[in-house]
Amino acid sequence: MNQFLIADDHPLFRAALKGALQNQFDSLTVFEADTFDSTLSILSQQDDLDLLLLDLHMPGSGDLYGLIRVREDYPSLPIVVVSGSEDLSVISKVMAYGAMGFIPKSSSPQEISQAIDSVLEGDNWLPENIKDQVANTEHEDKELAQQVASLTPQQFKVLQYLHEGLLNKQIAFELHISEATVKAHITAIFRKLGVYNRTQAVLIASKLQLEPIESQA
Repeated sequence: MNQFLIADDHPLFRAALKGALQNQFDSLTVFEADTFDSTLSILSQQDDLDLLLLDLHMPGSGDLYGLIRVREDYPSLPIVVVSGSEDLSVISKVMAYGAMGFIPKSSSPQEISQAIDSVLEGDNWLPENIKDQVANTEHEDKELAQQVASLTPQQFKVLQYLHEGLLNKQIAFELHISEATVKAHITAIFRKLGVYNRTQAVLIASKLQLEPIESQA
C-alpha cells in the first residue's frame, strides 16, 4: 500500500490530484495538508509515507525554505514539487535543493503517474520538453541550501521579516515575542548564514524567493 501526502493550499487542486492518483495507484492512502505547519505535523505523525507532493507557495513555506526544511528533516522521503510554473531557473533550484521531481500542474494524469513511478523507483523526473534545458545549480546555491537548512522555522520567519524591512520591535509584535528574543534570533541567523549585517542576510533571503511563479496557483 502506498501512502502519499499532498501539500497544497488549494482544495480544488488537492481534490483533483487526489482523484487522479487514486485512479492510477491501487491501495493508495492520501493525506492532505494546506499549510507548511500542517505539512510538518503530518510528516511527524506518519512514519511510512512514500512520497510528498509539495506546493512551494503554501502559507508558511517561504518558497524554497519549505523544500529545504523538509529535505533536511526527512532526508529519505522522496519529494516531488507540483507547480503552476515551468520557469527553468526555479526548476533548477528546486532540483538542486532536494526535490526528486518537478511536475507542472498542467500535466496529464498519465504524466503524473509516470513521474511518480520514476521517483518511487529512485530516479529523478522532469518533463521531457524541459529536462535537457534545466541547468545544474552552482555549488554556491547548494551551500546556501545547507546554510538555510540550519535555521529553525522561527528563525526563518525572522529572516523573512528582515527581508520585508521590519524593525526589531515590529518583528517582535508580529511574532508575539520580546525584542531581546528577536535580537537573539538575528544573532543566530547571522552566525548560521555566515553574514555580518542585515543587508547581507536580506540578500540571502532574496535568493529564496520565487518571483517568477508568484502569480501562479
